[in-house]
Amino acid sequence: MTQTTNEMTAGAVESRDGTRIGYRKAGNGPAVVLVHGSMQSGRSNSLLAARLADRFTVYLPDRRGRGLSGPHKPDHGIATEVDDLAAVVAAAGAERVYGISAGGLVVLEAARRLPDLRKVAVFEPALLTDGTRHTAWLSRFDAELARGDVAGALVTSMYGLELAPAFLKVMPRRLVAALTDKMMRSEDRKAAPDASTMRRLAPTVHYEGVILAECADSADLFGDVRAEVLLMGGGKGLPFLAPARDALEARLPHCRRVEFPGLEHDAPSDPVGPSPRGKADMVDRVAGEIRAFF
Repeated sequence: MTQTTNEMTAGAVESRDGTRIGYRKAGNGPAVVLVHGSMQSGRSNSLLAARLADRFTVYLPDRRGRGLSGPHKPDHGIATEVDDLAAVVAAAGAERVYGISAGGLVVLEAARRLPDLRKVAVFEPALLTDGTRHTAWLSRFDAELARGDVAGALVTSMYGLELAPAFLKVMPRRLVAALTDKMMRSEDRKAAPDASTMRRLAPTVHYEGVILAECADSADLFGDVRAEVLLMGGGKGLPFLAPARDALEARLPHCRRVEFPGLEHDAPSDPVGPSPRGKADMVDRVAGEIRAFF
C-alpha cells in the first residue's frame, strides 16, 4: 500500500532480515535510487531528486534508524546496508544508483555485490585510507551516548572525523558541546513530529562508524566492479577522503572522475536550516553530471 506525502509517493520493502525499509518516490522514467549520507535521511536528497524527476522515477529510501525505516540490529554491518539497498533496487527495478558520503560507500559496495547495477554515481564516498585514525572516536562516542550526553557524543564524532570547521577547533570542547546542545533544543522545539532531527539521528552515527571501520583500506577490492562508475568530489570537500578517490579511480575498471571546484562535502544534499547562497547552483552542477551519466 502507498500514500502520497509532500508530492511524493511513500512505500516500503522488506530487507533480507525482515526489517522495513521505507522510501519516497517521485517522477517518471527509469528508476534511480538516491542513498543519503550520515546525519541525514531520505529527505536530504529532495533537491537532487527534483532535478532528476522529469527524466527518472527517483526513489529516496531512509536508511535504517531514520524516518520510514526500521531500527538497526546489533550485528549491523556493510552487508546489512547492501541488503537494504538491494531490496529497494529490486522493488524499483533500478539499474542506476547514487550515494553520498557513507551512502556512497554503501553504493560502491553494492556495485561489487549486485551484478544487476549498471551505473553508479557517488559523491565523496566515505572510504577511509587510514581507518584507525578516523574511527578511534567510536568508543568514546558510545560511552557519551549511553549516559545521555548526545551533544558531547556528536562533538566527539565531529572531531574524530575531522569535520569541525576551523573556528570550532580553537574553542573549548565544553563550549562547543554546550552550543550543540542549545542548537538541538531549538531544533527540537521547531521540528515536525516526523522530522529527522539531530537528536533523533545521533544514534545512527554509531553504525556509520561501524561500516567505515569495516570497509577502511579496502580500495583494492573494487577492481572487480562491473558497473560504470561516476566518481565525484568537491574542491572544498573532506581532504581525508580524496586519497580514496585517487585509489578508486586507479582500480575501478569503468570509472569517470569529476571534481567540482569550490564545492563542499555536502554540496548535493539539502541544506540544514536556511539555504546558503548559491545552494541551488551547487545542486544543479552535480545533478547535471548525474543526469548525463545516467
